[in-house]
Amino acid sequence: MSRTPRIVVTGIGCLSPIGIGVANFWQALLDGKNGIGRITSFDPGDLTTQIAAEIHDFNPDDYMHKKESKRMDRVLQFAVAAAKLAIDDSGLTIDESNNKTIGVSIGSGIGGMGTFEVQHKALLEGGSRKVSPFFIPMMIPNMCAGQVSLQFGIKGPSFSVVSACATGVNGITSAMDTLLTGRAQVMLAGGSESSICAVAMAGFCAMRAMSTRNEDPAKASRPFDKERDGFVMGEGAGVLVLETLDHATARGAKIYAELVGYGCTNDAYHITNPDGKGAAEAMRIALKDAGLRPDDVDYINAHATSTPVGDPMETAAIREVFHGHVDKLAVSSTKSMIGHTLGATGALETICCVLAVQNDAVPPTINYEFPDPECQIDCVPNQARRMTVRAALNNSFGFGGHNAVVVVKKFSQN
Repeated sequence: MSRTPRIVVTGIGCLSPIGIGVANFWQALLDGKNGIGRITSFDPGDLTTQIAAEIHDFNPDDYMHKKESKRMDRVLQFAVAAAKLAIDDSGLTIDESNNKTIGVSIGSGIGGMGTFEVQHKALLEGGSRKVSPFFIPMMIPNMCAGQVSLQFGIKGPSFSVVSACATGVNGITSAMDTLLTGRAQVMLAGGSESSICAVAMAGFCAMRAMSTRNEDPAKASRPFDKERDGFVMGEGAGVLVLETLDHATARGAKIYAELVGYGCTNDAYHITNPDGKGAAEAMRIALKDAGLRPDDVDYINAHATSTPVGDPMETAAIREVFHGHVDKLAVSSTKSMIGHTLGATGALETICCVLAVQNDAVPPTINYEFPDPECQIDCVPNQARRMTVRAALNNSFGFGGHNAVVVVKKFSQN
């Protein structure tokens, strides 16, 4: 399928537990760097899971005025910082001559949970007068897009998609639609999350969804490995500058890759679905939308969170869609290194796919030691791989049955 207009990636901004900025993030992925350790941002006390993938070297004042950052939850600070990095990387100038043609689609799966926790404690201990007047705008998820628009003077379409762990990909694909319909010429798109706080961790612990490998955190996230016991919470943000090809060419922008299709479905079955049929359908739709055959794809950045049920489900879905080509397909999970960043994960993993097709290399799935007969797939175990990557898929599946897949293709002028 030939899309009009074509949509290209011209800028990347990312914050992750293994590196801030596109060059640092990509090199850390290729090196198999592990960002998981014991929680330091609060005392995990008696939580059954006491580990996470935290960002330790982030200073919001490097990206915005201190007065502004103090009025933002960490999730909003991440979104603004990632957007600034992406804008700077793209070489895009935003001013009164073009700010109405630029839009923002950046969401969060949970929003400012840390602020919610702090303000609820203030209410209980000091009464309603102790609650900050900035409480609501600091925590609601739409303020990821709102604050980015405010900080950079962007006056075009601005919105946030919230679809749990599919938020990042849905944010990107909604931005694609905005470009395709001509409502903008440039979109900042992605996701942000920072929910490593007591109440969020307690909630996921109560679900028994997270790894309890507290004594060996570096090996806790192990997608596709038989000994996996749950996901590890991460935090971060990813923002891409997306443009129509004509706009990017006219301003002489560098082009990383092209976004050529996507698929979105819902299982409409349960908050999670072990059979993978909705995931498989999303991949089929994405391939059809991109005008690609299964054997045109060389790499999948899997959703694979290291849960006992989720990884076999995704494996089965991939095998169903790719059939005989599956044995030639590289499928890795970067969550083995950065944990599960929830609403940011689809954005960070789409960035991984963009860099994979640009650089002809794919990051590994680290901590792969014990093959699981239910996960028979080439998961690029433990070492990055140099290989031709013509096209890549990013899979993101979220609580509520949300399935989102985006297709990234190597850019050529033809």
